[in-house]
Amino acid sequence: MMDKSPAGRLVRGTSQDASVRVLAAVTTPCVEEARRRHDLWPTAAAAVGRALTAAALMAEDLKVPGAVVIRFRGDGPLGGLVAEGRRPERAGDPIEVRGYAHEPHVDLDLNARGKLDVGRAVGRGTLYVVRDEFTGEPYTGTAAIVTGEIGEDLAHYFLQSEQRRTAVALGVLVDPDGSVRAAGGAIVEVLPGAGEETVARLEDNIARLGGVSRFVDRGGDADAIAAAVLGDLGFRRLAERPVVFRCRCSRERLAAALVALGEAELDSMAREDGGAELRCRFCGAVYRFDVAELEALRADARRAGGGREG
Repeated sequence: MMDKSPAGRLVRGTSQDASVRVLAAVTTPCVEEARRRHDLWPTAAAAVGRALTAAALMAEDLKVPGAVVIRFRGDGPLGGLVAEGRRPERAGDPIEVRGYAHEPHVDLDLNARGKLDVGRAVGRGTLYVVRDEFTGEPYTGTAAIVTGEIGEDLAHYFLQSEQRRTAVALGVLVDPDGSVRAAGGAIVEVLPGAGEETVARLEDNIARLGGVSRFVDRGGDADAIAAAVLGDLGFRRLAERPVVFRCRCSRERLAAALVALGEAELDSMAREDGGAELRCRFCGAVYRFDVAELEALRADARRAGGGREG
């Protein structure tokens, strides 16, 4: 289902000496769209928003058009978390993100730092990252969920599964009315050959940022996030593109899924339920099929099966 919500913005670049790679984004419109579609309560909105931002950044990090899926299977009240970022073929076209929490109505007390307690909402378990560059078999990597805070877990994943030294800063600011006020993030990678002093400088810069969502709320855009994270290393922008919440579900795709259920199941839906209602987990769109439509799909299922069912 195509979406016309306002776009965020993402930039990709390096430090002036090319010793550090950086991706940064402001994703407020995308995260607010996800919150609205899924009726996410504040802690769930923060968790989904952080994951969506990370998925956008990681999709831009692909070398060719493709998709990245991040899946947190934790034991916290969210019951699991999925976010997908998709990099398009044409330069300048938007990164597309979509995602959801298994349990959207989660709002916990603030943690000891006075922030939304995403770590407790996610819990402990396993993080899965799937990279699909549409050229063959997707690559799947895994790592333990160490804090549940999303950014720290992804930095741990990069080190353990891909041997990349990164820092991941993600944030979502939720207003008292539950709407998303600011969201954004950055992934910074220290390239081989960079000294430990570079790592220390980056850590100091991220600490001085004071939280990426607060930085965005004060007016910081994607370029400003990247520049602040790199500090006196300097920021050289190489590319930029919009980021949108967009789902590829459609009535046709859902109809095909119904046909795959077979004649008997479709007949039962028509007789006992008087129709069917399907909801896309990624975007919350609802598709309804009446009895006549189910009968037509039942005929499609019969043809596909090559026989008759009595």
